[in-house]
Amino acid sequence: MFEKGGKLAQPPAKAGRGALTFIFITVFIDLLGVGILIPIAPFIVRQFNTDALAVAMLSASYSLFQFAAAPLLGWLSDRYGRRPVLLISLLGTAIGYFIFGAAGALWLLFLSRVIDGITGGNISIAQAFIADVTPPQDRSKAFGLIGAAFGLGFIIGPALGGLLSNINLSAPAYFAGALALANVVLGYFVLPESLPAERRTREPLTFAKANPFGALSEAFKRPNLSALLLAFFGFNFAFSGLQNNFPLFTLERFGWGPNQNAILFSFVGVIGVIMQAVIIRRLVPRFGDRRLAIFGMGVQVATYALIAFIPQAWMLFPVLGALSMGNGLTTPTLTGMVSNQVSHQEQGSILGVTQSLGALTRVFGPLWAGLVFDAIGPGAPYWTGAIFIALALALVVGSRAALRPQDTPTRHAVGVQVAGK
Repeated sequence: MFEKGGKLAQPPAKAGRGALTFIFITVFIDLLGVGILIPIAPFIVRQFNTDALAVAMLSASYSLFQFAAAPLLGWLSDRYGRRPVLLISLLGTAIGYFIFGAAGALWLLFLSRVIDGITGGNISIAQAFIADVTPPQDRSKAFGLIGAAFGLGFIIGPALGGLLSNINLSAPAYFAGALALANVVLGYFVLPESLPAERRTREPLTFAKANPFGALSEAFKRPNLSALLLAFFGFNFAFSGLQNNFPLFTLERFGWGPNQNAILFSFVGVIGVIMQAVIIRRLVPRFGDRRLAIFGMGVQVATYALIAFIPQAWMLFPVLGALSMGNGLTTPTLTGMVSNQVSHQEQGSILGVTQSLGALTRVFGPLWAGLVFDAIGPGAPYWTGAIFIALALALVVGSRAALRPQDTPTRHAVGVQVAGK
């Protein structure tokens, strides 16, 4: 593989199987905690404020501060290593959950989500760890495992949150905090450093790097990378709107309640886990990142358009199943293409930028979906979502990023090496 400028890169650092398992657990616990709060957050907020806007602002505060902090956390991990930054961010997540559970005022709820948002860049650091120890041609497969952890956390989290709420409304938050704290302890013993000192950035921290807008601006100055980042934004913008708006759509169109939606989302989640944990690992060596990303986005363009005009409720299962398959193909391959565009010294920074972009989509995607839902009709978030993904697809098709050697298919994929042990 090659660094920027065509120089031969050093081989990936090695990591033990326990370390990679820890990364998977970290992402799973992160999404489990998010999912645990879904069924209880509105009820906790209503103890202090009955406005629906307060619930929306609580969710937005997390995403906004994640957007602000993710590039800085990524740079810190490029400069000082993945291990200390990841462990500190996990500790911040635990503290945020404990404050949420103990909150006796609305401002404490917001403080808890702000703390978790600031330290919530642990996903991008986990991705950078994967990039450090994985050859470029295998990164999409490894990122697929992260996607599978996402899916498992999203499936189990809400159900667990509802179950624990039978104890009291604070129990789910305390449980999520205890899990995160236990993960810090586990990581202290099993997580090695994946970025050796000689491969860390030596550039000083500047305002442009600490400022999320500056980090985005620097990233978008690179032609091939900017196209992929715009595609990443458009794809996730549409998906964030679907996640937030879909229960309203099924209520308006088919009269569905929480139980029917829970069954459908569980079905979609299981397909997503299978795609990213099993299927993607078999497809990437044969077809390569670019082809799979293009095909996955093409499937999503079609399924989003079908959702907008779907006439019967039962049809949602095959259509959402196909959408989940397309999403499972797109997410890890697009992330892998972004990762393969930069050197080892920039993995944390660039993946922090993708984390910031993802946070922005979780703020503006739902707002857009709600706006067009009210102004145009229930199907509008989905046919407009199809347009956004079609634009993202055009950007990937037109990008030269996939012409790099490490992005081409290989019939002899190199596995992650086990090291130091």
